[in-house]
Amino acid sequence: MAHYQQWHGTPYRWGGNNQAGLDCSAFVKITYKSVFNLNLPRHTRQQAEMGKRVQQSKLQTGDLVFFKTGWRKYHVGIYVGKGNFMHVSERVGVTRSSLSSSYWSKRYWKARRIRYS
Repeated sequence: MAHYQQWHGTPYRWGGNNQAGLDCSAFVKITYKSVFNLNLPRHTRQQAEMGKRVQQSKLQTGDLVFFKTGWRKYHVGIYVGKGNFMHVSERVGVTRSSLSSSYWSKRYWKARRIRYS
């Protein structure tokens, strides 16, 4: 959560990868490198193939959660527990959201667990 606090409110910018603005997959890549010292691919679709698939009911802190947000458009965030995930929203930047919200629950695709210990 300390990492989240450093980035909270950073604006969304497609293709961005720093605190001036970044997109969802960059945030995941930067977080995994900073917190777990693990290099992930830059793009959401590549990240979606990493690790092993996890049922939503078995999510653990640090698991990646993926959403289908449009035709051939995907979104990724990091599960932080209690049904919440951190991600980069196009409207509010780096934030936390609930998996059970009407918007995200309808778009949930899958989750992946990346071994980082």
